[in-house]
Amino acid sequence: MRIGEAAAAAGCTPRALRLYEQRGLLPPPGRTASGQRDYRPAEVARLRVIRELLGSGFTIEDLRSCADRLHLLTQDPPPRCGAADAPEGSGSGVVGRRLAILDAEIDRLTRLREDLAHRAFGDRAAFGNSAGADPPPYEPVPVTHRSPAAPPAPATP
Repeated sequence: MRIGEAAAAAGCTPRALRLYEQRGLLPPPGRTASGQRDYRPAEVARLRVIRELLGSGFTIEDLRSCADRLHLLTQDPPPRCGAADAPEGSGSGVVGRRLAILDAEIDRLTRLREDLAHRAFGDRAAFGNSAGADPPPYEPVPVTHRSPAAPPAPATP
């Protein structure tokens, strides 16, 4: 199949597919007599794995470091990621590094949230209550996503 068909089958764009090839995540595809890229089902399956891993938080650089083993994840059933990457529990390899990075980011965001909550609610005097009453409880603010052209939502009482 041609690049547009392969990209659509894998849920990406032809531009992304070319990027994955340039970065070494995909081997160079075969070519037709006219020089167009020609993808087989195995390459489309690999593309789907790449898209899934990128969606799971891996980076292109993470995947480059194990590109020679990505085909293993197209097997049915696929091996466990850690098994294709490093001995289980070793904490090394792509999966171990990505987990450590995610854990560090969770810790950073948790500290950031605690600091914000302390600034917003920790100082009882900031609420004009010198009697020492508890500050209002933390209530998450609902977030809605609107297109820039959409009119603002009406205020609720």
